[in-house]
Amino acid sequence: METQSLHSKESQETLMSLLQLDPTPIDSPSERPSVNTDKDLPPLPEAALDDSDSKSPSPTSTSTGTTGLGLSGTGHGSIYYLTRIQRYSSYAFSFFASLHFATTSLIPLAARSVPASESYLLLAREIYQTTLSEPVLVGLPIIAHVGSGIALRFARRAQNIRRYGRQHHVQPSKLTIRNLGVSAGWPTTSFIAISGYGFSAILAAHIFMNRGLPLMVEGDSANIGLAYVAHGFARHPWTSWVSYAALLGLGCGHMVWGWAKWFGPAQKAGWKPDRMTGNVAFDKAALKKRRRALLGLNAVALGATAIWAAGGLGVVALGGETLGWVGKLYDGLFAQIPGFA
Repeated sequence: METQSLHSKESQETLMSLLQLDPTPIDSPSERPSVNTDKDLPPLPEAALDDSDSKSPSPTSTSTGTTGLGLSGTGHGSIYYLTRIQRYSSYAFSFFASLHFATTSLIPLAARSVPASESYLLLAREIYQTTLSEPVLVGLPIIAHVGSGIALRFARRAQNIRRYGRQHHVQPSKLTIRNLGVSAGWPTTSFIAISGYGFSAILAAHIFMNRGLPLMVEGDSANIGLAYVAHGFARHPWTSWVSYAALLGLGCGHMVWGWAKWFGPAQKAGWKPDRMTGNVAFDKAALKKRRRALLGLNAVALGATAIWAAGGLGVVALGGETLGWVGKLYDGLFAQIPGFA
């Protein structure tokens, strides 16, 4: 009796191989109108949009038509464009802020004198206080940055309502200043946004006192400089110290954390873990890393505030009042503000 070979080969013929099919042409992608390979994916969660904004564009609309402020055919909604307006407007203002930081802090700190530092401030004004540069570097960026930030909250609220409805349940024990209004669809408020609102208010008062008020009363601000600030500290110390301390603290904190948000470090910082994996050792190391990043960014913000205060409050604020007709001019300006007479 013959034995079957151990290396016998199975038949390659199957039912499919026995079927005879008529040849049909294969359509190319361009001939398939129903297939849209360029269609955007569904919108990501809001947190992912914020985290990935500095790395890659995040679509906020699944349609290719106009959505909110989106442009027809781009597939991007209002959040996409408002986020970029907010980001790039901060670049222009940061250029002005760096010049202002040098002329109101670093140079007075090096010169140790208000009169010796005035010429550098006047020189810098030729860069950022001309008819063209002042709106481009100061006015328009501030309006665009603050306006887009407020508009973003309304756009994200509308997005939340479309996704989840108007009622978002928040446990009373977890209510904080950051999640007030979440039950009505409003997104949570970050500490960067809170500091930004405070900074906007105090910055508006600073601009009015140093630029708007002289223009209203004298017609120009040619006589306004470091001596004007020193005179204000000498004549109205409490108001000046509180307002300038708030200006420097909120401003430096907001700008440092804002830049950290644009380039990623802010998303890796926090006192609480962003997520738990269940691996105790891994979660502990990740939490430690997040806390180090948080302390590091706060240290940078505190350092920037201290350096600015060293020249601005340590030198300029102690410059004393101005005498003569210029001092009387300064007193006349302050007298226009209720409570400063």
